[in-house]
Amino acid sequence: MTEKAAVASSFASSPPGTTGSYQVIKSKLAEKMAGEITLSDRPGEILKKWRTNFDISQSDLAAFLRVSPSVISDYESGRRKCPGIFIVSKIVEAILDIDIKRGGAKIRSYESILREGFSEGAIYDIHEYFSPISVMDFTKLVGGEIVYKPGSEHIKPLYGYTIVDSLKAILQLSGNEFLKLYGLSSERAMIFTGVSTGKSPLVAIRVTNLKPALIVIHGISASHVDKIAAKIAEIEHVPLIATVMPITDLVHALQSYDMNTNIFFKVPKLKTRFDR
Repeated sequence: MTEKAAVASSFASSPPGTTGSYQVIKSKLAEKMAGEITLSDRPGEILKKWRTNFDISQSDLAAFLRVSPSVISDYESGRRKCPGIFIVSKIVEAILDIDIKRGGAKIRSYESILREGFSEGAIYDIHEYFSPISVMDFTKLVGGEIVYKPGSEHIKPLYGYTIVDSLKAILQLSGNEFLKLYGLSSERAMIFTGVSTGKSPLVAIRVTNLKPALIVIHGISASHVDKIAAKIAEIEHVPLIATVMPITDLVHALQSYDMNTNIFFKVPKLKTRFDR
């Protein structure tokens, strides 16, 4: 049995009130979470990413596990040796069980991501990073201009990015399919190409449960981004930038940042106006 399979098997019993289908999603998510933590060169950072993805504080997680908050802090900061597979499985189980006690909204948000049947036509490129990049460094990497910057408490490290054709995403994707643009982490940059004002992508973000850690409007300057788009970014507390970097240069810059990129979804290159 592999380490991932061992972790998944630890979630065999369904909590009261959950369906078999729900339990399958929970088990798949547990496997992905634990596998990503144990296989990463920086397990503490990945652990922190998943904890914050589920909006769980260190103190709440520690209380659930009946340990000191300093234990969680030490694991995440790397001060304490990487936990073994048994401890990782307990931490992952705690994160998911806390979400279930809160109604299971976060687990349900990942359902469409983990199920098959996704239309890939709207995606230009999607990657997951093992090593996070800051919003500031990402902005420099893509030659971005700041449209809206929230307070520091709302700025998170980026663990990946998705480049999507905004028009095709809006016209072709269902609400559940739209969530798949997040890969397996909402702490990512969502880059929308083919925009005229940036308003439509922000409206789409507004009505979804998951929010990216950074929104990038591609193809127009910051001064041409619609004021309503900027207002939505402010309401959602999500950083918003604009870039006019040629798409091929942008993809090259993003892919070259971390040669050890972990790709959860590899999709064909989308033929857009940038390829003509």
